[in-house]
Amino acid sequence: MHKELSLIENIQRRPFLRPLIFWITGIGLQTCFPLQTVSFVLPIAAAAIIILSFFMPKVQFPPYNSRHIWGIVFAMITVFMAIEMTYLAEQSQGIVTELSFLQLKAQAAQAQMVEKLSMLALPDNDRAMLATITVNYRRAMSAELRNQFSAVGVSHLLSVSGFHVGIVCAFVRGLLSMLPKRNMTARILKYVLSMLMVWAFTYISGLTTAAVRAAIMISIYITGTVTDREPDKYNTIAAAAFLMLVYNPFYLYNVGFQLSFTAVLFIIYLYPRLKNLIKLRNPLIYTPWNVLTVTLSAQLGTLFLCCFYFGKTSMVFIFTNLTLSFLANLLIPTTLIWMIMPEWMPGFVMLGSIVEVLARWTMWIVENFASVPGASLALRFDLFTMLMSYLSLILIMLYFRMHGYKLMAAALISILVIIVYQLI
Repeated sequence: MHKELSLIENIQRRPFLRPLIFWITGIGLQTCFPLQTVSFVLPIAAAAIIILSFFMPKVQFPPYNSRHIWGIVFAMITVFMAIEMTYLAEQSQGIVTELSFLQLKAQAAQAQMVEKLSMLALPDNDRAMLATITVNYRRAMSAELRNQFSAVGVSHLLSVSGFHVGIVCAFVRGLLSMLPKRNMTARILKYVLSMLMVWAFTYISGLTTAAVRAAIMISIYITGTVTDREPDKYNTIAAAAFLMLVYNPFYLYNVGFQLSFTAVLFIIYLYPRLKNLIKLRNPLIYTPWNVLTVTLSAQLGTLFLCCFYFGKTSMVFIFTNLTLSFLANLLIPTTLIWMIMPEWMPGFVMLGSIVEVLARWTMWIVENFASVPGASLALRFDLFTMLMSYLSLILIMLYFRMHGYKLMAAALISILVIIVYQLI
């Protein structure tokens, strides 16, 4: 019988979780209680612990063995570095910096690709949608169009994210699948080309938080496949979050960062469990069921955050996500290929016609479902309600995994607290 691992054992199995927890602690301490001037106590204390450890007796009771001593030292240094990096980020806020040469070139390439969309026989809204979901060019996007996508629960399509990066990566690796799998040269070539295409797409899309997160995770995954290792999913997402927060500690308070990582965490945890509720073998049913369970997992994970930040949630997402996700899987790579294809190349006109048809279908579904009465529900949460809602949800998920009556009791108590708080 499979033995459930404790919380400490799970953290020990995933080495990036510990520095991530300590780094987030440092960011929170600096933003809530500015400690930059007194944070130097931490490295001094860490140095003192290291020096004193040489004079300690060899035989110690467990709480003070060498592993725990080095763990305390590591925690102190990590929290200190997080505080200092957050302080530097605070000082640089409001300072306008000039775009680098590569950023200017990327913007020029993005504008050139978007300009090509004017060749398509499409309304302005359709072209604005194409520019947004392909290269994250959002300047032509109207507020009405954004509200329509939000009402049908597919606003993630309007922001280049892990969904888009995953489509590009899957498409590229599918094209390269003809290369020999056991030939090391072919595997390295496939790895290099996949990495280049993923990061080129991420860069030209504006290095959005969700796209960078996805690119880092996919890079770790692809690297693992080349070295014949399967990276742990939770450790991979912890590594992506840690690297992004080291680069910019204020990503922690970015709405896209929070939504992106919350959605991925819930997909990793809930998707396998929801998928296995019904055993399916027919591929015509199996694939839609997989898409539906992924959508439900992500929607459930981000529900309370959406209520906190946007004050509403979609009521028709379960009907739109399956169809629009399928269309997006066709539309995004097709449009990108058409954008980079020279006009003289055979098939350019035909591919443009396919893009037009897919774009019209996408907009038709969005516009019709957005006009359904009650397509979105106004539901605004404050910070306390959001945190208590997530606590209740996590306790319920743990109950179904461990079947402990105390977990269900705690979940019911937390729900009761939310109800009483809302009544008051």
